Amino acid sequence: MKPQETIDRRYLPRVVAKRPVEARKHDAERTRQDILAAAMNEFAEHGDTGARIDRIAENARCNKALIYAYFGNKEDLFAVVLREAYIQIREGEKRLDLDALSPKEAIVRLLRFTAKHFHDNPWFIRLLNTENQRGGRTIRKMNGLNELNSPLVRMLGEVLKRGQAEGVLRSDVDPLHLYLSIAGLFYFPLSNSFTLSAIFDQDIDSDRWLEERMKCAEEMVIAYLSVERKS
Repeated sequence: MKPQETIDRRYLPRVVAKRPVEARKHDAERTRQDILAAAMNEFAEHGDTGARIDRIAENARCNKALIYAYFGNKEDLFAVVLREAYIQIREGEKRLDLDALSPKEAIVRLLRFTAKHFHDNPWFIRLLNTENQRGGRTIRKMNGLNELNSPLVRMLGEVLKRGQAEGVLRSDVDPLHLYLSIAGLFYFPLSNSFTLSAIFDQDIDSDRWLEERMKCAEEMVIAYLSVERKS
C-alpha cells in the first residue's frame, strides 16, 4: 500500500451509516489528524521498532481498526508521518515571505525559522534520526519528495540572486550547500543536546542558549556571504 494513497481514506460506510454526511467528513478528518499527531509522538519517542499501534490508538482515542483503515500497517503509517514532518517545515518556510525582505534579512529570517523549528519540535529531529538509522529506506521509496523540497532551494536561490545583483552577496554560493550549512548549525547541537549539555555544563536546549546560538550563527553566515568591500 502506498502511503500517499491512504491519506484521504475515510470511515467504512457501516461505521458511520447513521451520521450526516458533513458530520462524517468532519469527524473522519479530525480522527485522522488525531492519529497522525499521536503517531508522530510515538515514533519520535520510541523509534520505528519500539512504536506500538496500541499506544497510538489509545492516545488518539480511537480503535486500531481505524488506524489500519486510514494508513495501512505500521510501516505505511511511519511513511505518512515522515512525509508530514517535511510538509510542516516546508509550509512554514513558504510563509516566511522572503521576497519582501532585503537579501541579508531574508537569510537571517530563514536561519531563525530553521533554528526555532528544530528547537520547538524535537520530534522532528528524532524522526529524521530514526529514518537515518534505518538507512533511509522509507524516504527512498517516497514519491514526490523532490517536488516537496525543491521550492526551498529555488526560494533561497532567488534570495542569493537578488543579493548578487545588489552587490551585497558573493556570487559563488550554492543555495543547497547554504541551506545544509544553516541547518547543520542547529541540527547537530539540538540532536545531541543531552550529551553536549552534560559535557560542557550548558543547557543546550534552553531558550537563552538558542538565542545566543542564533546570534552567533547569523554573524557567521552573513560574514561568509557578504562581499568584501574594498577600501
